[in-house]
Amino acid sequence: MSGRGRARARGRARGASEDQARRPGEQQSAPPREPPSAAPAPAPAAGPPAASGRASYRGGAREPRPGIASGSGDVPADELSKMSIGTRDAGQRRDRSYYTDPECKPAWVTDKRGTSGSQLPVVTNYFKLEMAPDWHLYQYHVDFNPPIDSRKMRMALLMSHENLLGRTKAFDGMILYLPKRLQEKVTEVYSQRKTDDAQIRITITLTNELPPSSPQVMQVYNIIFRRVLAMIEMKQIGRNYFNPALSVNIPQHKLTVMPGFVTAIAKYESDTLLCADISHKIMRSDTLLDLMYDLYGQSRGDTFYDDCVRKFVGSIVLTRYNNKTYRIDDFDWDKRPDYSFQLRNDVSITLAEYYRKNYNIEIKDMNQPLVVSRPKKKDIRMGRTQPIYLLPELCTVTGLSDEARADFSVMKDVGAHTRVAPEGRNRTLQDFINQINSNEKVKAEMSGWGLAFSQRLMNVSSRIAPQEKIYQKGGAELMYRAEDADWSRDMRGKQLITPVNLENWVIVFTRRNSAQAQDLVQNLSRVGPPMGMRINSPTICELQDDRNDSYITALKQYVTEKTQLALTILPTNRKDRYDAIKKFCCVDHPVPSQCVVQRTLSKKQMLMSVATKIAIQLNCKLGGEVWCLDIPLKNLMVVGVDTYHDSAKKGRSVGGVICSLNQKLTRYYSRTTFQHTAEELINGLVITLRGALEKYHEVNGVLPERIIVFRDGVGDGQLGAVYEHEVPQLNECFKRSGGQDYNPKVAIVVVKKRINTRFFAKAGPSMTNPPPGTIVDTVVTRPIWYDFFLVSQSVKQGTVTPTHYNVIWDTTGLKPDHMQRLSYKMTHLYYNWPGTIRVPAPCQYAHKLAFLVGQSIHKDPSMVLSDRLYFL
Repeated sequence: MSGRGRARARGRARGASEDQARRPGEQQSAPPREPPSAAPAPAPAAGPPAASGRASYRGGAREPRPGIASGSGDVPADELSKMSIGTRDAGQRRDRSYYTDPECKPAWVTDKRGTSGSQLPVVTNYFKLEMAPDWHLYQYHVDFNPPIDSRKMRMALLMSHENLLGRTKAFDGMILYLPKRLQEKVTEVYSQRKTDDAQIRITITLTNELPPSSPQVMQVYNIIFRRVLAMIEMKQIGRNYFNPALSVNIPQHKLTVMPGFVTAIAKYESDTLLCADISHKIMRSDTLLDLMYDLYGQSRGDTFYDDCVRKFVGSIVLTRYNNKTYRIDDFDWDKRPDYSFQLRNDVSITLAEYYRKNYNIEIKDMNQPLVVSRPKKKDIRMGRTQPIYLLPELCTVTGLSDEARADFSVMKDVGAHTRVAPEGRNRTLQDFINQINSNEKVKAEMSGWGLAFSQRLMNVSSRIAPQEKIYQKGGAELMYRAEDADWSRDMRGKQLITPVNLENWVIVFTRRNSAQAQDLVQNLSRVGPPMGMRINSPTICELQDDRNDSYITALKQYVTEKTQLALTILPTNRKDRYDAIKKFCCVDHPVPSQCVVQRTLSKKQMLMSVATKIAIQLNCKLGGEVWCLDIPLKNLMVVGVDTYHDSAKKGRSVGGVICSLNQKLTRYYSRTTFQHTAEELINGLVITLRGALEKYHEVNGVLPERIIVFRDGVGDGQLGAVYEHEVPQLNECFKRSGGQDYNPKVAIVVVKKRINTRFFAKAGPSMTNPPPGTIVDTVVTRPIWYDFFLVSQSVKQGTVTPTHYNVIWDTTGLKPDHMQRLSYKMTHLYYNWPGTIRVPAPCQYAHKLAFLVGQSIHKDPSMVLSDRLYFL
């Protein structure tokens, strides 16, 4: 293979070649030329995926590692498949740290429950973990003399003392957990090492008696439950467990949907609970090699290598022989299944022989190239520095491609299996716990630990917040239907709160979109006046072609300082064209812009509705307001913060910050901050918040007395960093930005959308989704947090997902009722949707801004646009 061929496979140009692209399994017509001496040598290979890591010592993968002979019979495999904790060799001493969520409940909060609203009993997807009142877990440290480096050898030596320890235990080579206390605090036993008949002294020392709420105990609970899932024939894929036997094929799209569960055990208000929810793994029913052959048939000339990189690099594949997932980082077009690598005992073996010996798989295509999966950071930390080679024939692509997500037919057919209604979800979860509680192996395991799961899902008391009134100009109240939280039917013909006339604007379109452009202009002129907007005729620019340069040239020519808005009609949603237009309109020549795809205007019967929504967007981008609510708090500023990874620069994140400017919380000031991995958040926030406070003072004549920050984009395990670092930084920012004597009352609320908690409302004998405004602030909340769940949106299909709010800092003096009501009110004020949304509007605005900058602009937008919602 030439240097250029390899460069194409990696998406980089390093040389030149006359070779034509080979099919995935096609032999080269001539031996490959050696790469130039300047080219870097290929990375050393580690061979196929090994039975290593957690799967190997928890019983999830029992095939031998390369370098370890199989079938030796020296190690009791059944005993070694018991639970274990930890990942390194037991011979390595290490400090054990268990992640615990920070205790960030404000000191003044003694009762976080609200009282307003009507009561509604709901069922939630939690099961109680039952145990004796005096239940404890006993932790022991195990030493071996002489020292034993191999963790497997340590486990084998200890497991021979079942009479002393019992059948129920968890041991990772150094730490032993037992459900009972041994008679002596220090116990010594001896085992005979089979390799040389040496006597090994084992010292078992009691180090801790752990209560049920201990972080170590929570970890052991989850390990026990993973064993339980394996006992009922569930297979671990990634972090979750799935049942391959219940997979459903969608043959028309060559997709397979595999059902499973996402589970976690944690300590809640008064009990330890198991949270279980339905999960689905979507994957192709054909192999990666099949897809590569299809792509080869579609590729033109010498583009096959580039097409493969573009289409597959970055995808996640599943290898069904061990149910492991890997990321495709590259293709090695020079290597084949007869590629040889060395096992750890220095025996050389080919990939084809390895799969035949360990998995009884015969490789059919001996001419296919190899997939390269490079080690992750955590793999490198564990000493796995070499890439893993996979065979496309044995890989299945998981997830849905962008093309599939854009296909309505695909999403509809997939959704028929993945969108589970409350009644079906409740029934599936009940069957799940019944299967666990009736399994004999599970019964023996759980009883050995003195644990049991409840038979039924938990009942929780919730409240429905009072219905909000939506107002437009002159105090006119919009018809708001609580059952679907949608007032779009009442929008047409109602005046906006603050309409803005569109007098000087430009519309750019291609010749083939001329008819759609004229129809849009006519409909905008019709829908504008009833809403209070006067929309004049635009300056028209008709292009001869749809090249990016043509659009930019036209905008440069027709957009002047007096231009209020630039509207472009695009033939397709091509990203590079959209990015070029947004960069020009947000950075180079700041002017509010609107891009409309031709497909949106193709249905004439829908054009009036489309024009109404576009007119509302234009009004927002010009600084106008659409509707409002009653906000009883005075001198309040609400801030939304979200982050998005910059697609152009690795290691850089874009932070979107949105700050309200008026009493009705309908006008906003926006800025972005760019944060590199090692940088402090405060660096960009000081400038942003200073500008927001100055603008607030300009509008209101005073600085805000209360500032409430809704922080979105905080993932699992990041709450500690936010609480320990961002909270003091934000408080310092407000003081530094407002002046020496400025000391506002501040609340910081972490908003989390990606959660597994679900609530079902009882409707006679069946289950339905709870209505918008449902609040849950007990039982399934955490005792160390000031938190609550809010169902603010309505869904027509599937089960609604609540949003979790965690008030990690609060000096505002607001009661829990007030904080909950304000959060719910803010979900009504997102102008891009005629209804409530899942998060407070400032969070969604911050996301839209961060997404626009991180995906398209990659620079700070012009400050000229900072007081308008130009990013909608």
